Amino acid sequence: MTILVTGATGSVGRLVVDELLAAGVPVRALTVDPERANLPAETEVVVGSLAKPSTLPVALKGVSAVYLAPMARTVRRFCELASEAGVERVVALSGSSVGDDHEGSSGHEYAAVETAVRDAGFAWTFLRPGVFMNNTLDWAPMVRAGEVATAYGNATQTPIDLGDIAAVAARVLTTGGHVGVTYVLSGPEAISLRGQVETLAAVLGMEIRFRELTPVEQRAQWIGYGVPESAVGWLLEGFAETLRHPQVPTGVVEELLGRPGTTYAAWVAARREVFA
Repeated sequence: MTILVTGATGSVGRLVVDELLAAGVPVRALTVDPERANLPAETEVVVGSLAKPSTLPVALKGVSAVYLAPMARTVRRFCELASEAGVERVVALSGSSVGDDHEGSSGHEYAAVETAVRDAGFAWTFLRPGVFMNNTLDWAPMVRAGEVATAYGNATQTPIDLGDIAAVAARVLTTGGHVGVTYVLSGPEAISLRGQVETLAAVLGMEIRFRELTPVEQRAQWIGYGVPESAVGWLLEGFAETLRHPQVPTGVVEELLGRPGTTYAAWVAARREVFA
């Protein structure tokens, strides 16, 4: 049973490769640049990308299941080619933003992927993680400078480690009972942005101040970084929503993996060299 991992050098896909290999499953990895990918020797590597559907027939040949990275622009063509190749099972990475109406929401693209996969008739499972712990890697320069400045410091979310998403994907791909299920994934704890800064300080043994930005200041900062204005509006609304209604862990990671999810403190401890 060969499983194709698309986006195999992406932030989640690369970890899915490792999880599947650890489970003893034959893995075919789709990547644009095999040399830079540095994939394990036992991985079957195919050059290609979801962005270039012409590269997919070779990658899909003889594959029973696919881990699908989200790419709305070409997902319909992927589904056509996967169906022609006899693929039966698709586990698609989606997002908890599905259903958001805001024009800047990532949920529109995730919804398009889910709809295409469902309409194609595959035995599907959708993974909808929320905010990634990795997002706070953007804070690294501020952490090293001793002050993190962001808006909505008391906004409380349930950030998840990418490794836990990958572990869930591998479990769902290799065990039964998940067809036709949408899993909303979260980290194991609800923690505010201010709380994350406090955790960084405690784990790293540093003094890190927290400075609250106004939404106007945050908007200007993100736009200055090149974030589209519609996406900035959506992000700010999302933080405001979790200030009014703090998120609560879903417990799905723990249920599926039979172990605790990765805490933010543990995630920081594993990345000391990035922040310190």
